[in-house]
Amino acid sequence: MSHTPFACTSPSDEKAMLDAVDADSFDDLFSAIPPELQADSFDVPPGLSEMEMMQHIRKLARKNSSDLTNFCGAGFYDHFIPAAVNSITSRGEFFTAYTPYQPEAAQGTLQAAYEYQTAIARLTGMEVSNASLYDGGTALFEGMMMALRITKRNRVLVDEGVSPIYRTMLQSYTKNLNIEYVEVPISSEGVADRAAFKAALTDEVGAVLIQNPNFFGCIDDLTDLIEEVHAVKAISVLSAYPVSLGLIKTPGEMGADIVTGEGQSLGLPLSFGGPYLGVMATRKKLVRNMPGRIVGATQDKQGRRGFVLTLQAREQHIRREKAASNICTNVQLCALRAVVYLSLLGKQGFVDVARQCMDRAGYAWTRLKAIEGVEPLFDRPFFNEFALKLPKDASEVVSDLIEEGIAAGFPAGRYYDGMENVLLFAFTEKRTKKEIDILAAKLEAVL
Repeated sequence: MSHTPFACTSPSDEKAMLDAVDADSFDDLFSAIPPELQADSFDVPPGLSEMEMMQHIRKLARKNSSDLTNFCGAGFYDHFIPAAVNSITSRGEFFTAYTPYQPEAAQGTLQAAYEYQTAIARLTGMEVSNASLYDGGTALFEGMMMALRITKRNRVLVDEGVSPIYRTMLQSYTKNLNIEYVEVPISSEGVADRAAFKAALTDEVGAVLIQNPNFFGCIDDLTDLIEEVHAVKAISVLSAYPVSLGLIKTPGEMGADIVTGEGQSLGLPLSFGGPYLGVMATRKKLVRNMPGRIVGATQDKQGRRGFVLTLQAREQHIRREKAASNICTNVQLCALRAVVYLSLLGKQGFVDVARQCMDRAGYAWTRLKAIEGVEPLFDRPFFNEFALKLPKDASEVVSDLIEEGIAAGFPAGRYYDGMENVLLFAFTEKRTKKEIDILAAKLEAVL
């Protein structure tokens, strides 16, 4: 394919540019791209007026199926977001403020981050939270790296029940690092295999990564496993689903050292992968190894309450390559949405949302497993998500139900060999009894 240079350049300009990069022609600039991946043409049509462009965009938008009833989960959930969340967080003083490098000039932003940290610490049962990270996957990576810095070891045990999306991210971020991963298969009951972990836990293990509820929605009390981790002086990193903490035992109560999670469920919409919110909390004794920003409350010379960035020596703008992390920053606006959401719900409101999620999942469990040929993958307690074995390929079922206006769930076979017939269903407070009944009827029909 021949690539046409910019019309605004002269032949001599083009030759000078090509000579500078040691290329004979514009085609040479694209030679590294396989031919089948190259664009057919770079001919751009003439510009449109604003009216014509809006008409074109709206026509394209109408092709999207935006009215699907969503039963997908796998770490990202369709929760109701009160209108006040958008109203408050879209105010100019919040919406345009970026990372507060000069704390004395951003007291409002810093106070919001401080309130967020307080909420996350209370929610997780931990002592300290940072001011947020990118998302749940990178937060788990940061938690693992923090654990390895503390233990000065390089072996990591990863439970197979940890989100495969997160595990893929871990492998990607650490490809050039000397880290040894040992994946521990889940038990036949769908939770962390105690015997397998005990056999793998040695004094060479620096970090143990676990998740609750795990990828299959199974709830577990990991207190005994975390005690085994501490016995070999390793660090436990527990990935948690924030909304579930309205009802189930907190990571802090289980003795976890570091807690991470995806905060999208706290007032952030589903949006094709982001921007989302990485949650991270830990014990006070480990805080100096914690990456990211931490906002502290203090007093000025007149005794007035104020807020400052504290323990900044871990940050890349001060320590450069010696920083605790060079990929983390706080996503301030997303964290603000989370604390506004939590404040609007209040303690009892948050518990009520968690209860509604669990109740709807319980009703769906009864309805769906009553369908002929459908059976549970694991028969144990769950929060709002569970996996079912179907009598046909789960991806085909998802495609069939999309045509019926239903996003049925997440096919586990995408990440787990031998689970091609397994479909993971999730239920939030937004899913009604009527919608669940329709899902059951449509699922039975396509099976």
